[in-house]
Amino acid sequence: MKFDVVGFGALNVDRLFRVNEIAVGDRESFVTCSKASCGGSAANTIIGLARLGMRTGYVGKVADDPEGRLLTGNLQRERVDTDGIIVEKNGRTGVTMGFVGEDGERALYVDTGVNDHISLDEIDVDYVSGASFLHLTSFVGEASLQSQIGLAEKLPEKVLISLDPGMFYAKRGLSSLIPIIRRAFAILPNETELELLTGEGYRDGAQKLIDEGVKIVGVKLGKRGCYVTDGCEDVEFGALRAQVVDTTGAGDAWNVGFLYGLAEGKNLADCARLGNWVASKCIAKLGATTGLPREVHLAEL
Repeated sequence: MKFDVVGFGALNVDRLFRVNEIAVGDRESFVTCSKASCGGSAANTIIGLARLGMRTGYVGKVADDPEGRLLTGNLQRERVDTDGIIVEKNGRTGVTMGFVGEDGERALYVDTGVNDHISLDEIDVDYVSGASFLHLTSFVGEASLQSQIGLAEKLPEKVLISLDPGMFYAKRGLSSLIPIIRRAFAILPNETELELLTGEGYRDGAQKLIDEGVKIVGVKLGKRGCYVTDGCEDVEFGALRAQVVDTTGAGDAWNVGFLYGLAEGKNLADCARLGNWVASKCIAKLGATTGLPREVHLAEL
């Protein structure tokens, strides 16, 4: 099967707790409601793309436990192909604990489980080699990062690679990600991640990645929208107005719209607008995928 986009990243069960406020230091807060859902940055994005009609697959790892079966079953219900997912007989599936304040801000704690133990020889390269895009997101541990690097090196040039580095990869710095960055078609960080990665503000940081060979950099600026450049054309758009219920998965949702635009051959401006639009739908609902749309309404962009 030829995929439009294959995701490769951590798979986690998200346990989300709404709280009156995010507690810091010695402060206390209380839970107002809770919800368990399926997550993982790349998985959230792939689900969003599948809902928009893209042919999608996934590479990742779960344990042979209830959480692992929940994650794979959820992807299958969303029409994501799961033949690339490795099932580990031992260990535990990854879990993320998320605390969401009344203002929509959040704090996340990750129990990685088997996510950080993916070796390159467990991955079916042929599963990915026919895809138009491979979308990578971060792992906590070194082994799975090295497997992503190894896979990127084995794939034909026609497979375009996108990377959302997340905080875990951004904190590693540019040098540790150079093998992926120099192979990447698009890098999709948020502003903080880009500054950590490059040591520069978002415009200079984006140019630094372009200078390393990246074709397109899309920077998520939170409430201020996004900035996208290919080194020749720059576009910057403010965020669309939306009632903020939960910002969990907002960056993953922006990736959905942006990658959908790329896959459909849209120009940079339209890709950026699509990213902002999908993100606005996501943050209006509790959970990373609840608000992801099932069709594009161009009149709302």
